Amino acid sequence: MRIGRELGIRLRDSPGNLRTVFIGGGTPTVLRPNQLISLLDAVSRTARVDRITEFTVEANPDTIDDDKVKLLVQGGVTRVSMGVQSFFVRELATLERLHAPDDIAPSVEMLRRCDIRQINLDLIFGIPGQTLDTWLQSLTRAIELEPDHMACYGLTYESGTRLTAMRRAGRITPCDEQLEADMYLCAIDTLSEVGFEQYETSNFARPGCMCRHNLIYWRNEPYIGVGPSAAGYVDGRRYKNIVDIDDYIRMMDTQGHAEAESEIVDTHMLMTEMIMMQLRLVEGLSFESFRKRTGVDPLALFGDVLDRLVDLGFVTVSDTHIALTRPGRLISDAVMAELVSAYVGQKPRLSTTPTTRWLGRASPDISKKVAQKCRIP
Repeated sequence: MRIGRELGIRLRDSPGNLRTVFIGGGTPTVLRPNQLISLLDAVSRTARVDRITEFTVEANPDTIDDDKVKLLVQGGVTRVSMGVQSFFVRELATLERLHAPDDIAPSVEMLRRCDIRQINLDLIFGIPGQTLDTWLQSLTRAIELEPDHMACYGLTYESGTRLTAMRRAGRITPCDEQLEADMYLCAIDTLSEVGFEQYETSNFARPGCMCRHNLIYWRNEPYIGVGPSAAGYVDGRRYKNIVDIDDYIRMMDTQGHAEAESEIVDTHMLMTEMIMMQLRLVEGLSFESFRKRTGVDPLALFGDVLDRLVDLGFVTVSDTHIALTRPGRLISDAVMAELVSAYVGQKPRLSTTPTTRWLGRASPDISKKVAQKCRIP
């Protein structure tokens, strides 16, 4: 299997301890059993699963059965992240999901019965037609299934998708920004009340159940990506594989790699990315990590911009971290862009008192300009 071959090459060229594996960015459980076995075997043989501390596979309620779950366990999988999204038929139909609300609980029970050690459930808020009441009901029903981890994502309209086309054609009406903010705050409060700890903008976990793999991304640590459309970041170089599956196979067979593009991450880019990623974490941006990796003191770098954000109530500064406050999380993109503006020459824009207006997904102009200048995808 080419994915196993690519993983072997990547590990050979980038020696180090492989701690986590995550198969996703799609739904690998749609594969036929023999295909799933081949994929898991290729990863297991190459990555030495016995040394892996966390092995996650993404799934949907309609793509698993007892046989497939048993294959996951045999392949060393310890964690399944399931795309539940909603417990309401109309909302699932809007998202064009194939499963029904009644499929969710049996799927979770199946994972538990087969001894998957950790279960994550993904929910989406801000769905057209969704109300605060239906969102709270979805949260409640998910909590009743006793997952170890929950992810609550605001709906995004990606370019080229059917949902975006429907929005442009006026066939669906996006959720009101204030309602979306209320849904987000509802998730934070509801999950906190039942013992979940928010550790990232959209992620909540029982004690000891944070997703270790995703923490690698948010802390800007190195990671290897293999397969069509995969991305990796190793030794200060970022790469992205070709998207098309046939082209991926051809390039692996003829060239021994399938990279479509790559770039060296310089200090300026690294500073920006550390801000954009680490501030997603509740713990915030680490002074020690920032200084060690960039050679720059963040307090001196951000200067008056940081002081103003503190005065506005959007961030807090401790002896070790800069972190977003509750109001700051509602406008996280804007706050991050403000910090970046301190050293890219953009004029700061945030000059009002704290607000609950939801800007986390609709970045202001400054976010877009900074992203373009710093090549943030």
